[in-house]
Amino acid sequence: MDSVDNVLQLLVLLRRHERLRVSDVAQRLGVARSTAHRLLTMLRYREFATQYPDRTYGPGAMFYGLGLAERTNRDIREVARPHLEWLNERLDETVHLMVLSGAAVTFLDSVEAAQALRVGSRTGMTMPAHLTSGGKALLAELSAEELAERYPDGPPPDTPYAPDDMAGFRRALAAVWRRGYGVNNSESEPGIVAVGACVHDAQQRAVGAITASAPSIRLPRHRIPEIATAVTEAVARARADFGG
Repeated sequence: MDSVDNVLQLLVLLRRHERLRVSDVAQRLGVARSTAHRLLTMLRYREFATQYPDRTYGPGAMFYGLGLAERTNRDIREVARPHLEWLNERLDETVHLMVLSGAAVTFLDSVEAAQALRVGSRTGMTMPAHLTSGGKALLAELSAEELAERYPDGPPPDTPYAPDDMAGFRRALAAVWRRGYGVNNSESEPGIVAVGACVHDAQQRAVGAITASAPSIRLPRHRIPEIATAVTEAVARARADFGG
């Protein structure tokens, strides 16, 4: 029973704390570091925990998929939902809400298109941030130091349209920031194109990103500015509700 109790206590810790080190968990649970590491590894395998590049741990995708995330993330979902529905109705394409989690994004909510050929819901899923439209927009908001913390070994080898060094990675993200939105051209999933932009709070912090995604056959390159206009309008509407 002690092992079950430790797991339950650890889930509570992950829900309450943004970042936890193995030593933090060991101290709070009163167990050896090896035991704390084993528990975290198990939760990470089951996607209840995420390990960041700095070796700290936070809530994983299952927290969001099962509605166990901290209140602030539920607030983000609740505030953004009407704007997702508005964007979905305007475009009749699937739209998503995502947040940055280390070097990945977690999908908090989705509204699917009514069309037979459509992108499905991604709620509860995680994907590499650098391959998603909203992830690119969120990464573009980070300082050079914050970006280096998430990518201590440099940009991943599959980073599209960017040199294999941090300077090139930052330049590519700076272009996303200047444009105001990110584009995913079949990078995270073949045959799917997406456009995403950040939602900011009253302190101008990026609290998440709203994206619209569609099969590439319906979203050729020349339509991207049109979709981006709708996405940035949805973000502007949401910003007012977030106090931004």
